[in-house]
Amino acid sequence: MQTHEFSAGYDDQPALGQIQINHNVVASIVRLAALQVKGVAGVGGGLVDSLSEFFAKRESDHRGVKVSEDGTDTYTIELRLIVTYGSDIGKTAYDVQASVRKQVTAMTGKNVSHVDVIIEGVRLPGTHIKHDDHSDDLWPEIPATD
Repeated sequence: MQTHEFSAGYDDQPALGQIQINHNVVASIVRLAALQVKGVAGVGGGLVDSLSEFFAKRESDHRGVKVSEDGTDTYTIELRLIVTYGSDIGKTAYDVQASVRKQVTAMTGKNVSHVDVIIEGVRLPGTHIKHDDHSDDLWPEIPATD
C-alpha cells in the first residue's frame, strides 16, 4: 500500500505530524467521481477484475481503478468503465477524465498527470450486475445425506 505525505498549505502546525493518503482511498474517490458522470453504468467489471477480486480477495470498491504515483507527487490513473447503451462514448470518457482529475486534485491536493479510460463494455439502462453479499460462499449448499 502506497501512501504519500500531504503538505499543500497546511504548515500552520508542522509539529502535529504527517498526513498520508492510501492509494485505495484515491481509488474510491476515482470510482465515485466516475459513477456521477452521465453515461457511466459501472466501473470495472471485466474478466481480469473479476478474477483478481476472486483470488486476491480485493474489495470491490477498488475494482477497475489503478492508481500510481511518480516521484513528483503526481497521480497517474487508469480507469475501466462500462457505459450506458446509447451514450456518446467519447464524451462520456472525456467527462469522466475531467471529473476524476477535478475531484482527486480537490480532495488530495495532488496533481493528476493523466487519466486513462478504458471502455470495458456497454450495458442497457436500468440493468445492473447483481453483487452477492456472500463473497465467501463459493459453493452451493449441499444437503447432508446420512
